[in-house]
Amino acid sequence: MLDWTPPAPLTATRLEGAHVVLEPLSVEHAEALRTAVAGPDTSWRFLPVEPPADDTAMRALVGAQLADPGMETFVIRPGGGAVAGRISWIRQAPADGCTEVAWVVFGSSMQRTAASTEAVSLLLRQAFDAGYRRVEWKCDDLNEPSQRAAVRLGFTPEGVFRQHKVVKGLNRDTAWFAMLDRDWPAVRAVHEAWLDPANFDDHGHQRTPLRVESARLRS
Repeated sequence: MLDWTPPAPLTATRLEGAHVVLEPLSVEHAEALRTAVAGPDTSWRFLPVEPPADDTAMRALVGAQLADPGMETFVIRPGGGAVAGRISWIRQAPADGCTEVAWVVFGSSMQRTAASTEAVSLLLRQAFDAGYRRVEWKCDDLNEPSQRAAVRLGFTPEGVFRQHKVVKGLNRDTAWFAMLDRDWPAVRAVHEAWLDPANFDDHGHQRTPLRVESARLRS
């Protein structure tokens, strides 16, 4: 550890890939964000709050999160177009080189798309390029789609914290996943190959599936 210097805190800034643009959340995004992500087919069941019922409630939620010094949030624009999701950094611990991806909420138009994969990949690149040693992903142990997404993206399961929280009056067992800086070079190479526009046909269907785990084990 003698050659390691703690990184600076991460901030929401414009991040651009081949399929998606991320930009810092603002109150001005509230109406478009509610339209995109407040439906019943998104991830609010496992979030600590209910989906905002109207634009006023969404503006209040956005305002509260912007005021939270431990939270940095991006809105997601597939192809640089309309807002279709959101994603955040939370629990940053620069002194330990650790941070967590959270509040991953995709509208239905983003689910199972290259844009959803690239949104997370861009955050991973931001963290590891900045010098972070560890990026965490946590979810309710009942949230099977989130767990599948974590593994698909290259996070390693680290176990379940039983009775970790009470969320909306219910017990939450929390599944923990993490990616380390030494994992990232192999993971990044697989992400970049999969996200290459040449990997998708004219209908946006992948030609080759994303297989991070096998590549990482070979590294």
